[in-house]
Amino acid sequence: MSNFYKKFFNHRFGPVAIVAMFVIVFGFLTRLILFIKSWPNLQLNFVNLPGIFLFGLFYDLVVASFFSIPIALYCWLMRDRWYRKIWGIIPIYFMLSAVLFLLLINIGAEIAFWDEFGVRYNFIAVDYLVYTNEVLGNIQQSYNIPLIVGSVLLIMFVILWQIRRVVLISGEDIVKFRKRTNLFFLFLLFPLSAYFLVNNRFKNFSSNNYVNELAGAGIYEFGAAFWHNEIDYNQFYKVNSDQKNISILRRLLNVPGIEFSKDSLGIERNIVADSPVKKWNVVLISIESFSADFMQYFGNNQHITPHLDSLIPHSLFFNNFYASGTRTVRGLEALSLSIPPTPGQSIVRRPNNESMFTIGSVFKKKGYDVNYIYGGNSFFDNMGYFFENNGYNVIDKKDIPASKIHHETAWGVADEDAFNVAMETCDNAYQSGKLFFNHIMTVSNHRPFTYPDGRIDIPSSSKCREGAVKYTDYAINKFLNDAKSKPWFNNTLFVIVADHCASSAGKTDLPVSRYHIPCFVYAPSLIKPAIVSKLTSQIDLAPTVLGLLNMQYQSRFMGYDIFKTSENNERIFISTYQDLGYLKKDTLVILYPKNKIRMFLVNKDTGDAKEISLNIDLVNEAIAWYQGACLLFKSGRYKFDSK
Repeated sequence: MSNFYKKFFNHRFGPVAIVAMFVIVFGFLTRLILFIKSWPNLQLNFVNLPGIFLFGLFYDLVVASFFSIPIALYCWLMRDRWYRKIWGIIPIYFMLSAVLFLLLINIGAEIAFWDEFGVRYNFIAVDYLVYTNEVLGNIQQSYNIPLIVGSVLLIMFVILWQIRRVVLISGEDIVKFRKRTNLFFLFLLFPLSAYFLVNNRFKNFSSNNYVNELAGAGIYEFGAAFWHNEIDYNQFYKVNSDQKNISILRRLLNVPGIEFSKDSLGIERNIVADSPVKKWNVVLISIESFSADFMQYFGNNQHITPHLDSLIPHSLFFNNFYASGTRTVRGLEALSLSIPPTPGQSIVRRPNNESMFTIGSVFKKKGYDVNYIYGGNSFFDNMGYFFENNGYNVIDKKDIPASKIHHETAWGVADEDAFNVAMETCDNAYQSGKLFFNHIMTVSNHRPFTYPDGRIDIPSSSKCREGAVKYTDYAINKFLNDAKSKPWFNNTLFVIVADHCASSAGKTDLPVSRYHIPCFVYAPSLIKPAIVSKLTSQIDLAPTVLGLLNMQYQSRFMGYDIFKTSENNERIFISTYQDLGYLKKDTLVILYPKNKIRMFLVNKDTGDAKEISLNIDLVNEAIAWYQGACLLFKSGRYKFDSK
């Protein structure tokens, strides 16, 4: 044992230093691996390169201070003569083992999360902890768990064996209780200061988002997301008066023939049709994680969406259509509620989200049979509760007989099985003489990316994203072909849209290209095919579909009927859980917490962005949409009036 180790570890609080060493070493290794994986996307210079590792070291020290609290508490309270016994050292080994196990598992988890989302842990990782059945099942189906756990335990044993003498010499030191108390409370200053003074924005020193993410620490980011999963807009973002915001929204939502209600802080308005209502059925298919760039139309040469590409000449195809968020619940929020994404958690997951103004509630009031059909467990992400309490009947995996399931993963049944149930639901409504609105949510394009064998030319055993995309394309085509034999087919709009892109990572905070999704309205007997190039948000789909039906109703939607709004008002919303983007033409406004605002000139195809000076009119519009959405939701003005 060298003199250095003796001086450094031969102390009652030596194990605290060991924990710090573990956190710093494994934090560095994780950062180095992610650095190598992200190399093509980094813009390195004499500031960015050292910044990644210096800021990273800072956050690793913060994490180390938190991780060390239990072992520091033990070192403080354990009496000297007990501590020097072998049974007094054993708890130290247990705590060091727990820290090592967590850090080793975290390396693999961070790499997997980075591959999926291109960022450190965020609120998605926090949410996944709630749904252990789906998440643990997904992990089990995607990875060789016995091999991973066995390797981790072996590495743990080797490390603990190598440091055994270092741990033992920490018990040789005799420290009186008063001195231990002083040292313990001196140590506590570090985690307490970190808790109150440090936040996860310190690392954002670069214009390159990959650099900023690398400079962070995944475990710290997880903790930050856990504590800030819901964000009060008025407390953290730039605000204007409610009257000013609603005035702006009314101006932007105003089209000829509508009349707003007398509520000065509301946007309720009468949607008047210029011709008789079209009594058509609507089937809305929202596809899991389906980026526009999967399609050949947008330049993909893998031929993984042959059937969807073939629909374009026969559909209203929106080629300039954008998701509002990066998660399924954000897509469901936009498609059902037609509301911009509010900061923090989706409304689908929020309290007091019952009796909301949804496209389903509008159809139900008009006498439609309204269903939400999901191949998984609708408990996930609170989907079942939300749709059941907002005008829909929910049909999920538990309603599908085992004899009708061809394939199943932790996330749910194969898409074709969900479509078969949807077909029966359409048939039942038709036979009862009712029009129907069915919203189907697919699940197959999700890790572990497996599906029934023999459907496509990519074997399920490959477990690759391309295979899952091509299988979903196959399942949708099968559903449409089967529907053509039904008596209700020629009276039905099929709306096909993604919930979000497969990846949201980019060089900038909100890379616009990572929100680009396809959208089809397919009804060969009802709708004249066309390419729609209007800049269209996911929240515009519900009022646009109702507009195609010439439906007359009292609207509270914040989305446009895209065919009636002026070109000057076209805009989209893109967001993470705390960065709120508002794009109009090629100018993107981003609202950040702590009243921060930035504006960029963007290239929608590449996602590149150049910061420009603020345009106050665009800033005020962005504030009006986002602050206005929070006001309407929290004040109850987005509730459905069933009268």
